[in-house]
Amino acid sequence: MNKPYVVCHMFTSLDGKIDGAFFGAPESGPGLAEYGKLRGFYGCKATLYGTTTMRGTYSDGLAGILPHSHGAYPKEDYIAHSDVDNYIVSIDPKGVLGWNSNYIEKKGRPKAHVIEVLTEEVSEDYLAYLRGFDISYIFAGKETLDCRVILEKLRDKFSVEKLMIAGGGVVNWSFLQEGLIDEVSIVMAPVADGSPTAASAFERSDFASSQKPVALRLKEVKQIEGGGLWLRYTV
Repeated sequence: MNKPYVVCHMFTSLDGKIDGAFFGAPESGPGLAEYGKLRGFYGCKATLYGTTTMRGTYSDGLAGILPHSHGAYPKEDYIAHSDVDNYIVSIDPKGVLGWNSNYIEKKGRPKAHVIEVLTEEVSEDYLAYLRGFDISYIFAGKETLDCRVILEKLRDKFSVEKLMIAGGGVVNWSFLQEGLIDEVSIVMAPVADGSPTAASAFERSDFASSQKPVALRLKEVKQIEGGGLWLRYTV
């Protein structure tokens, strides 16, 4: 399989949460800073996020009701021109996310071109919407996404040799349970969250084909400032 090297890089609480009130605790500050620095350590050309993470942090919410497109767009990959060599890969099976640009710029991070990952259930109106912003998109399945196809296309069409997967939990698990993640990197804050509703680093969906646990091999442990830990595992 011609795929990138894939690292799942997450910031968690002691109880494995990846969102929630613990982010605002002062004791989480040093870990958050270290988590950001380690993005540079891995040097990944692209970062992949799930729909929920994209909606809450990177996209312009939801697209809503779109105007009817006057032209028919085939369900084929579209590679837009980009003046940067960094990418944000957005998992969006049915095409629901809203956009106002084909680039994302976050403080302290390089400017990144958007790549939408779709299934063939997406509407032609949404394809026209993406084309209007000159956003790249790839297809990776008819009704459900094929994680292997995603990785192969990122490597072949965008020359992505190292990919970072950074949530949410269902997306992380989808790649992990298929054996497609090479390394898991966890920066753990010395804070317990306790929320029964906050997402965890890995979450199985009801429709997942595999319900078996995945064993990891410890590669390295480092204590970081403030009492947190950086844990590295190979799969």
